[in-house]
Amino acid sequence: GRRPAAGAARGRWWTTVRRPAVATVAAVVLVGGAGVAAANDWLPIFQTERVDPVEVTSTDLVQVPDLSAYGDLQITQEPDPEQVADAAAARERTGLAVPEVAELPEGVTGEPAYQAAGIVSATFTFSADKAAQAAAAEGEVLPPVPAGIDGSRLRLQAGPGVAAVWSQPTGVPTLVVARVGAPRVDSSGVPFETVRDYLLSLPGLPPGLADQLADLSADRGTLPLPVPAELVTTSEADVDGADATVLTSRNGLFAGVVWVEDGVMTGVAGSLSADELLSVARALR
Repeated sequence: GRRPAAGAARGRWWTTVRRPAVATVAAVVLVGGAGVAAANDWLPIFQTERVDPVEVTSTDLVQVPDLSAYGDLQITQEPDPEQVADAAAARERTGLAVPEVAELPEGVTGEPAYQAAGIVSATFTFSADKAAQAAAAEGEVLPPVPAGIDGSRLRLQAGPGVAAVWSQPTGVPTLVVARVGAPRVDSSGVPFETVRDYLLSLPGLPPGLADQLADLSADRGTLPLPVPAELVTTSEADVDGADATVLTSRNGLFAGVVWVEDGVMTGVAGSLSADELLSVARALR
């Protein structure tokens, strides 16, 4: 379709970043890796090597605070997504090749529309004062803040990304094949284990979600993928030697497959069965 105005796109991006579900993702990324941050310098502490589903209920989404409750989030680089003429144009803009579908599943026809987006980068600065105010608003007391946490910074980055989208005449997507630079995090100021453990102790994070994150955070390189438990079921599959997560809507109308290889995340999704999408995924060129 028509490319949205830049202001509208930015507005949607900000809304997405500040939405509780995405705040959960952001907080999850922060606690997903391990390592020690170098004082006064950025140190890579987390690079996504695989994804693993984390069940999130609608109650969890209501309870999880906005990320800005814990500090200041600044978008330092916006992805500026746009529709481009073809796969070659997408590659020229991003440096990523759009995965080629060997054979379209039954019911998927025509040529795809191509989307390209740049790198998105954000810096999160933890504020003990903000976190204390957020805790007080919930009638809780902020746990003692470890030395060095207040004012510590984390830089989150993902992208660039490309996608091919096949749609019905009505505009409803039937198949999406996407590739994106997998999320990574740099830190500055304190040992990352300290940040991870403290974030997991903050009031407002539902205990069940905190337990799942704690289990995953010991596994270096695993990016937790929040999944709405009431709507989606998950399973595991192999895609050419990579561990993939398969998501299937409980009403059977939608499915997706996502995996990470060499720092790049690939996803195949659409109004098809999981088996059909796995066949597409395994035959990508």
